[in-house]
Amino acid sequence: MLNNNFIALIITLGLALGWLRLNDFAAHRGWISSDLSRKIIHIGTGPLFVLCWLLFTDAPSARWLAALVPFAITGQFILVGAGIIKDQAAVQAMSRTGDRREILHGPLYYGIVFVVLTLLYWVDSPIGMVALMLMCGGDGLADIIGRRYGKSKLPWNAQKSWMGSAAMLLGGLFFAIAVTLPFIYLDYFPITISTFIPRVTLIALAATLVETLPIKDLDNLTITITAVLLGEMLF
Repeated sequence: MLNNNFIALIITLGLALGWLRLNDFAAHRGWISSDLSRKIIHIGTGPLFVLCWLLFTDAPSARWLAALVPFAITGQFILVGAGIIKDQAAVQAMSRTGDRREILHGPLYYGIVFVVLTLLYWVDSPIGMVALMLMCGGDGLADIIGRRYGKSKLPWNAQKSWMGSAAMLLGGLFFAIAVTLPFIYLDYFPITISTFIPRVTLIALAATLVETLPIKDLDNLTITITAVLLGEMLF
């Protein structure tokens, strides 16, 4: 069983690092902008990681082994952001302006959230998965769609748009349902789809409202905390 979990760990780490390096390479070569690369990493890493939880057994050590993946990647973020490791490709892929210190904000919070929610919720509850997917799919798509199509701004926050908020709601809802669905069908949680969808919709609505608030660079934390608190009430 332990050997199986180590194999699952290696596969998960390989997929996560492969996804990161692929986007680092694309941004470094100028194939995609750093803004787009940063959000592609933001959107894709989470679902890939969470779906890999299906590879692990129900051993108590499984969640700790899985959490090593975001922990290791977050450690790399810290070293690159602090300038201890020189990795210009990673800086270009994960920062807005090319300043390595930006990695010590959004990307660092992103990694910390993954470690904490993996350890707290794992496959015992859909709360962690829902919170992570709203942060990944919702917040990530809100930025991409908002930048491109967000002409009509929100009255209470000129930095956010109605189109971006719609993308946050629909994207977050889609990712939360799609990624959690296999776990529900495999009976990880004692909940039905018909019960799950209305609850996750309420959580997505609340997270979307919080995402519109004029709080800079803390979306990875505020969205997640909102989803977790409401999830604790609904699940």
